Amino acid sequence: MLIHDTLTQAFGSIKTQPLRVSLIILAMSIGVASVTVLVALGESARNYIVQEFEALGTHLVIVLPGRTETVGGHPPIMGETPRDLTLDDAEALFRSHYIAAVAPVSVGSAPVSVRGQALEREANILGSTHALQRVRRLTMAQGHFLPDMDVKRAQQVCVIGQTIREELFPRGPAIGQWLRIHDRRFRVIGVLSTEGQSIGVGFDEIVIVPVASAQALFDTQGLFRVLVEAKSKPAMYKAVDDIREIIKARHEGEDDVTIITQDSVVQTFDKILTALTLTVAGIAGISLAVAGVLVMNVMLVSVTQRTSEIGLLRALGATKSQLQRLFLTEAALLSLAGAVLGVAVGQLILFVLQMLYPAFPFIFPNWALAAALAVSLATGLIFGVLPARKAAKMDPVSALAKR
Repeated sequence: MLIHDTLTQAFGSIKTQPLRVSLIILAMSIGVASVTVLVALGESARNYIVQEFEALGTHLVIVLPGRTETVGGHPPIMGETPRDLTLDDAEALFRSHYIAAVAPVSVGSAPVSVRGQALEREANILGSTHALQRVRRLTMAQGHFLPDMDVKRAQQVCVIGQTIREELFPRGPAIGQWLRIHDRRFRVIGVLSTEGQSIGVGFDEIVIVPVASAQALFDTQGLFRVLVEAKSKPAMYKAVDDIREIIKARHEGEDDVTIITQDSVVQTFDKILTALTLTVAGIAGISLAVAGVLVMNVMLVSVTQRTSEIGLLRALGATKSQLQRLFLTEAALLSLAGAVLGVAVGQLILFVLQMLYPAFPFIFPNWALAAALAVSLATGLIFGVLPARKAAKMDPVSALAKR
């Protein structure tokens, strides 16, 4: 029995059982579609998080006040902060030859308004320096960013996001206008380009002022964090060591800061989301096993009903291995048909989700497509072995007599 004969016989047998074939293909397609959608969601989430962190800038190091490690005691004390980070601490980081830029950050929330307008809204106020534009890769739609000046100088200027501009200056230019923040006035010198959300920070709804002005506005000397850009990727790890030593020297030998590198955050999220993707894919794969059981049951029924056909093939000289190949070919064809339909349904679901949530990039990696087809084919072959062996073991005389 040639390969062509095997395929012809398998297709002929499939056509004679449309209902059973439909059930097998439906079960297999549901399993493959489930795996396709869940893998795509997990992979899309992983890529989205990684891209969000990479968009923060290159060679980024984040210095936070306080330690995240357990520092002893009973019970353990978490996040103890002996002292705040200050502007002097941020300035001292320039002692390291591996650091290209330092942007101290102070944050708070305050009502903002424009004189002569009844509208007043709450806005996030971010205090920083001219270096923030470089470190966070911010772009300007109008005007210019904070001036390059003494970090301790409190100047009454600000840069606003697009949403703030649209709400408070809907009819005219914002540049040169006065914006009231709490009980102080700041002249608008720039408007950011549409930035959207970046790791939970909405730059479209933010007001950026000099860090010294923010500290005076919120009556605080401590910094929320310090953003540092290293000169290169190899220099980033050397900069971390320098930062730790500089802060320890300034804080009386206390290692009381947490230093996070951009790479470490990206790698951590990448590992977590990859594990979650594989986990949910494994859970969805259970439906493929269920489909495989259905393939086996239907094929066993098919063997029983095709006893005479099997006996005739044996009488004409078909070997046991040829009969096994015939039934395994049927199982493989049905599994592949279900896999192709499942992938198509999964892609349709992803297309609908992309239409509903255009801001989230849905992707389906090529390796997942190949894996879905391979796993469905393997499932069909594995669960098709028992029916194939049962057919091959039939005695030709008894099969022809339907016994």
